[in-house]
Amino acid sequence: MGFELFIAKRIYADKAKDGERFSRPAIRIAMLGVAIGVAVMLVSLAVVLGFKHEVSSKVIGFGSHIQVLSLTQNQNYEMMPVLTNDTLIRRVRQVHGTGHIQKFATKIGILKTEENFRGLTFKGVGEDYDLTFFRHALTAGKMPTFTSKEATNELLISEKVAGDLGVHVGDKIFAYFMGEEAMRARRFKIAGIFSTNMNDYDRNYVITDIYTVRKLNGWDDEMSSGLEITVSDFDHVDLLAQRLQLLCKDTDRNGVTYGVFSIKEIAAHTFAWLSVLDMNVVMILVLMLLVSAFTVVSGLLIIMLERINMIGTLKVMGATNATIRKIFIHFSVMLVGQGLLWGNLVGLLLCWLQQHYRLISLDPTIYYIDSVPIRFDWLLILAINAVTLILSTLVIWGSSHLISIGKPSETIRYE
Repeated sequence: MGFELFIAKRIYADKAKDGERFSRPAIRIAMLGVAIGVAVMLVSLAVVLGFKHEVSSKVIGFGSHIQVLSLTQNQNYEMMPVLTNDTLIRRVRQVHGTGHIQKFATKIGILKTEENFRGLTFKGVGEDYDLTFFRHALTAGKMPTFTSKEATNELLISEKVAGDLGVHVGDKIFAYFMGEEAMRARRFKIAGIFSTNMNDYDRNYVITDIYTVRKLNGWDDEMSSGLEITVSDFDHVDLLAQRLQLLCKDTDRNGVTYGVFSIKEIAAHTFAWLSVLDMNVVMILVLMLLVSAFTVVSGLLIIMLERINMIGTLKVMGATNATIRKIFIHFSVMLVGQGLLWGNLVGLLLCWLQQHYRLISLDPTIYYIDSVPIRFDWLLILAINAVTLILSTLVIWGSSHLISIGKPSETIRYE
């Protein structure tokens, strides 16, 4: 053990009473400042990551990562269908990084009971559609088996739509659709009810089989409103969308021009809102780092002031300014280390309790989720600890140069 580390440990382990050592409260406050700063940073990071993950997962659950849609309108200003045949699917699979591909078709209609009615978008899906998202959001009933081969006449609706119309699982309800010449009606059975707390989607979409929607639109089995495509790495979703657009730039035999859009473009307002949260986290991290650095420096200056006689004595005995600086740097690093330990314990414990017991709830009509979400990113947690330690060490190193001010003969007489 080096001389500097030995002296630093003796100072740190000094058990003198608070009345005898006026620096002890300041040291505790400095350690508490570091601990609180680290805990706040960890909780803020985990909450924002959790919130972004939950909200983006719900948006992606409704629309996948990338959509291939029609850009061509018919004479009624309606989007013409996309030919989702093997040719188009092969083009999509050529792009490395794409995953599951699923077809969907949409039709605007009206659900009507004896007392209420509601205009909705009927989204038709088939056996190739991944319904995991809706299965997890199911609150009543069962998940229908949708197919592209025959009409199931079953609906999956949200709790909000069910509440507005006053219907329940097992009820039968009429739906009305505008045709080229007259209104057409279909009778559906409500098979399941889901809730995602995403009002823009829950209030405007119901799910049925793609066979029925195609027939209502007058389309054949190769026609769809579009394709939904998942990707292996969401960070590259915009790049993959651009590559797909290059492959799908030609028109099909019906004269339809393809457009490829990432979910960030389709739900631009939601992702723009989520990106603002990153700036909030950065501001919190910067403020907490500054608070931690300030409290550590305050504690260091107080302990240096209290030990000024010891500093003078060491200088008289031949210790250099560099040696004395090392003593107080070691001392401060031990102080920061203990603050980091307690900050991590408290911060991670609070996150774990919220993740498992949902102690803090939210209004889902405003935040899209019913409790504060938590998501751990251990690499970022290590980065926060490393940055806090490095910044504190740099600030301590700069502050320790104050030791070189003053002559030994003056400091040794200080009381």
